[in-house]
Order: sequence, then C-alpha cells, then structure tokens
Amino acid sequence: MAMDTVSYQKSLKVAASYDVIVIGSGPAGICAAVSAARLGAKTALVERYGTLGGNLTNGAVSPILGSVAKGTLRDELVERLGVPDSDEIGATQQSHDIELAKRVLVEFAHEAGVKLYLQTPVVDTITQGDKVTGIVIGQKTGMCILQAKAFVDASGDGDVAYYAGAEYEMGRDGDSLVQPVTLMFRVQGVEEDALTCIGEVDYVEYKGERFLDYTTRHCKEGHLPPNAASVRSFRTLVPGERLINTTQANGISALLSDDIEKAEVDLRKQIDQVVEFLRKYVDGYQNCFVKSTANTLGVRETRRFMGLYQLHDEDLRHGRRFEDVVVHKASFIVDIHNPSGSAQAEGVPEEVTPYDIPLRCLIPKRVDGLVLSGRNISGTHRAHASYRVMSICMAIGEASGITAALAAQNGIEPRQVDYRDVQKVLLERGVNLFE
Repeated sequence: MAMDTVSYQKSLKVAASYDVIVIGSGPAGICAAVSAARLGAKTALVERYGTLGGNLTNGAVSPILGSVAKGTLRDELVERLGVPDSDEIGATQQSHDIELAKRVLVEFAHEAGVKLYLQTPVVDTITQGDKVTGIVIGQKTGMCILQAKAFVDASGDGDVAYYAGAEYEMGRDGDSLVQPVTLMFRVQGVEEDALTCIGEVDYVEYKGERFLDYTTRHCKEGHLPPNAASVRSFRTLVPGERLINTTQANGISALLSDDIEKAEVDLRKQIDQVVEFLRKYVDGYQNCFVKSTANTLGVRETRRFMGLYQLHDEDLRHGRRFEDVVVHKASFIVDIHNPSGSAQAEGVPEEVTPYDIPLRCLIPKRVDGLVLSGRNISGTHRAHASYRVMSICMAIGEASGITAALAAQNGIEPRQVDYRDVQKVLLERGVNLFE
C-alpha cells in the first residue's frame, strides 16, 4: 500500500554560524569539540539529550575500554573523571562516576569555549551540491538552521552524513545483522568479595567451572533471558556496587523507532530477570538490588560510512602503520557481541596488534564539509568491533576536531587538509603518533 506524503514549504531562520559544529557529545564528540576549540575555531556542540557524554553518561557504559598511544585527550579526560588507571579491557575495573561525569564534561567543553546546544536534535542537513553547509535543528521555538564552515558527525549513527547522502554499510557480511543492544545497570548490596567477570577474555572459576559456562548453562535452563548468557560485572568506585553488562536484544536496528521501543521494553524486563538470577545463583549477590539503569540503549553498531580508506581486519591483525596516521596504537579485542545468538559471535574474541587509524577513514567518499568521528568512521564490521570502544573514539574525536578546524580556518574542504598539518598539531600537543 502506498504511503501518504505531505509536501510543505517553510522558511527557517539561520540562528548562528560557526567555524566548526560537532554533532553528538559522546566520547568522540566531546573530544572533537574541545579539540577544535583549543585550536581557535569558533565551535558549537549539538546534543540531542540534556546531558553531555553519550555512553559515558546516558548509556551508563564503563569502564572506559580500549587503549591508544599516550598524549591524547583521552588521557586528560579519564584523569578528570578520576579513573587514570583504567586499562584496555577493564581488568582494573576503574569505572568512572557517571554523575560526576555529567558536570565534568560540561566544564571540559566550557573551559575550551565551546557553545553547547542541549536537548537539540538534528533533523536534516542543508547542502549545496555535495557539500554540507548547515544543519536543521529542532528546538522548543521551532526548527532553525546552524551554519558552519566544517561539520563533525560524532552522532554515533552518522545522522548528518546520512542526511547528506553519504554512502554507508551496516552489519556483518552475508546477512547485514548488527550487534545487539544492551541496557547497562548498577546493583548495590553486593558483598565486597563477590566475584566479578569482565567478559569472555576473563577466566573466572566458580563452583568448579568457568563462570561464563555456569551462566550459559543457567541461560539454557531458563534462569536468564534468552541470549543473555554472559553475565559481565564490574566494580565501581562505590563499595558494594557492581555495574552489570548482560541484557541483550538481538535483531534491533537503533535507527527504527519501533525497534527502539521494543528493545527498551524487553531489556527493562530482562534487568529484573538478571537480578533474580544473581540473587538466587551467585554467592554474594543474594541481597543485591537495582540502584540505577541507563537512560538510553547502549548501541554497539549501526551505520559505517564509506571513507577514502576502509580499515580492514588485516590492518588490525598485523598492526598496520599508515603515513596519514591520526590515531596511533589503537588496541582492543575484536569484540563482536553475537548478532544472532548469545555471548560472542566468534567464541573467544580475536586479539589485535596495536594498529593505526589513518585520516582517510574520517573523510567520507563524496560528501564535503564533513568529518566522520567515533564508531561511524570507515571500517569493516569486524574492524569496527574493535575501534568502537570509548578510548579509541576519544582519540578519533580529537583528530576529527583538528581536521575540521584546519579546514575551516584555511577555507578548504576536510578532504583537502594535509594530514601532516593534523599530525603537526597532535605532535605539538604531546600525542605519540610514531614509534
């Protein structure tokens, strides 16, 4: 059946103009905005929620996983958040204080001179040919336009790149299924010596068997939600508290409202089932209760845009170096939460050799005026499963902000920015880019 369409015409006010506008304030976006502003660019940061941070705050994701070479904004930010010792896979379990982060991130942006637009969704782009010249934002007073010389899309899903018609891929080869979504939550009332298990790379023994084998068996027996066989738990800064990463909804596209509603309803029910399992079947958790839950879904994967270079599995496997490197020694396992089942898609995740991310991965093939940032950069499904974590996204964000600022200040397109100029700024800031 053909759907009805309505055509309407409206003149929108240009509310403001900037050198650089960053869309999305997650780990990549907050670093992109601060990075651009510190280079002297007049910078705005547009965020659809009322809190900065994305998965750092609203998604309640912690610890800050992954690692990159020393000297990036990632180092400064985790220190501001009080977790300087957070490590690549979270073994030190230095989960940050989410409530503290909500204040710290605003201060981080304001100190750099970034203008914030909160509770402000982006609903469309303004383009001239293949160039993004403005974004349409929704506010309580109606829609209006923000203009900039260069834009950074750190929205996770790549909304601006999508509205502008940039080419993208989704999901794994063969069936295009994406990784499942999760709702993180915290429990209190846990005994201090109760076990923790950070995931498939962590061998924890419990009652004579591997803990994740124990939870998988209970999942099959119906004591855990379907596909929620991996009960991952992290210590926080609060005694008697654990952060739980277990709930899982498969077959969900976080681009579709119906799917988002379905996942929200399902996962909040799953939280109760997981807590009941912990109370009944895991020593030290018998008195645990839910303290807080994420404000929004933890989305691992949606659009991956096609850039001037696509980061490949082999680049991660062999720790490839690139002449136009802007993120050095990125490292995290190929962490593919099973799109069509439970636990990991490939059993024990593949280890990587610390690899570089080149500037070309941040530049969309055909759209001008735009830099990609965070998990929406150009890479394969498997490569994305490694670089999507927060430490690496922070470093990507810093590089994207510099690229956008240099493009704006020199009156050129991001694709025309000389990678050596981006590297020069990073090196002057003390970032380690080379051996």
